[in-house]
Amino acid sequence: MDLTKVVSLSISLTIFFFVVWLIKERRLREKYALLWLFTSLFIILLTISRRVLEITALSVGISYPPSLLFLIGVLFLLMVAIGQSVSLSRLSQSNHKLAQEVALLRKTVTSNINCKKQQDNC
Repeated sequence: MDLTKVVSLSISLTIFFFVVWLIKERRLREKYALLWLFTSLFIILLTISRRVLEITALSVGISYPPSLLFLIGVLFLLMVAIGQSVSLSRLSQSNHKLAQEVALLRKTVTSNINCKKQQDNC
C-alpha cells in the first residue's frame, strides 16, 4: 500500500469516526449524519479499491478517474448547500411566525395592564 492510499484511508476513517462521535454526542442530527456517513464510506471504498474508481469512471464516461472524485465532491457540496438552504428557509418562516406571535402577545399584555390601571370595562 502506497503512502497516498494510507493517508487517504486514515483521513476517511477519521471523518467516519468523527461523524459517529458527533451523532453519539447529539451534536449532529441524524438526517445530516446519513449524508456524511454514506459519503465517508464511499470515499473509504474508493480508497481501498482504485479499480472500483476506474470502473465507475469509465462506466459514466469519464476517461480520467480522479475527475470522477471531483465531480462527486461538487455534487456532494451541492446537496449540502440545497439541504442547508431548505433548513434556512424553514427556520426563517418559523422565526417570522414567532415574531408575529410575540408582537400579538405583547399587545394583549400591555392592553390588559392598561385596563387594570384604568379599572375600565375591557
